[in-house]
Amino acid sequence: MVRNQQIIQQMQRKIVGDMKVTPAEVRRFYNKIPQDSIPVIPAQVEIQIITVEPRVSQQEIDEVKTRLRDFQERIEAGSSEFSTLSILYSEDTESAKRGGEIGFMGRGQLVPEYANVAFGLQSPLKVSKIVESEFGYHIIQLIEKRGDRINTRHILLKPKVSLDAKDQAKKRLDSIADVVRNNKFSFEEAVTLYSFDKYTRNSAGLMANPKTGTSKFELQDLPPEVAKVAYELKTGEISNPFPMINSLNKEVFAIIKLKSSSKAHKANMTDDFLELKNMYQEKKSYEKLNEWIKSKQKDIYIHIDEKWRNCDFEFSGWVKKEVK
Repeated sequence: MVRNQQIIQQMQRKIVGDMKVTPAEVRRFYNKIPQDSIPVIPAQVEIQIITVEPRVSQQEIDEVKTRLRDFQERIEAGSSEFSTLSILYSEDTESAKRGGEIGFMGRGQLVPEYANVAFGLQSPLKVSKIVESEFGYHIIQLIEKRGDRINTRHILLKPKVSLDAKDQAKKRLDSIADVVRNNKFSFEEAVTLYSFDKYTRNSAGLMANPKTGTSKFELQDLPPEVAKVAYELKTGEISNPFPMINSLNKEVFAIIKLKSSSKAHKANMTDDFLELKNMYQEKKSYEKLNEWIKSKQKDIYIHIDEKWRNCDFEFSGWVKKEVK
């Protein structure tokens, strides 16, 4: 089913192609929408964020490495199974359910540090050296190689952050927020100087909505910790520091600035051009796919079982009446 769905999506992209639309086309599309059918754009916000990761002590890192070395020794001595230890101790909860197995992956699907070690493994009997990545510390075992793809299992341990380190991170963000509020430098400059978030650091801290590809969010689409704080802010305000879980499942501290907010309203060309452009592109894509299907109906024979021939089809013309 997954393979068929991927083939369908690839074919649809090929048919539609790289569709480009001009502002004039979007305006004509908007002007043709009846007034009572103009879509309502829900309340949206734009958020800038600075995150700081609490420092992990060297003692905690050493303890994690000691535990992983113990696992290595037990596995290679045959006293414990890698999969069993992964189920019991790995902090990658999803793969731990499968004994640490992550499935077949290409090199580009894995973080570089993991990939470099995993693709160098030759025997399922050996356990890798300890690997540090942005997720924590791993040991890896080869399961199988197939061409340029590899199936491995791993045990992930994450060093724990002390309460003192969390308090220091919170105080650091407090100081940053005060400096920005006192206009000693801008929020954007603070992002460049202090933020740990690699996904927003190069966009002045502006968060991107993966659902729409824009910087605008409905509150329910934000991470819950961010949404809760943003709801209380006025445009231009900077929050107090708060804890949150980032995309790497790590606890960090953050401050946010409410860059802009808009109430629910009928779409207009000034404020909602990108949303209207996406709507127009979807409409054009749908029309192009329909034209392609109708053109193929003339040349392609499809057998439809008799018991389904009286169904209502999205496209007419599939069932030809028999000539007696």
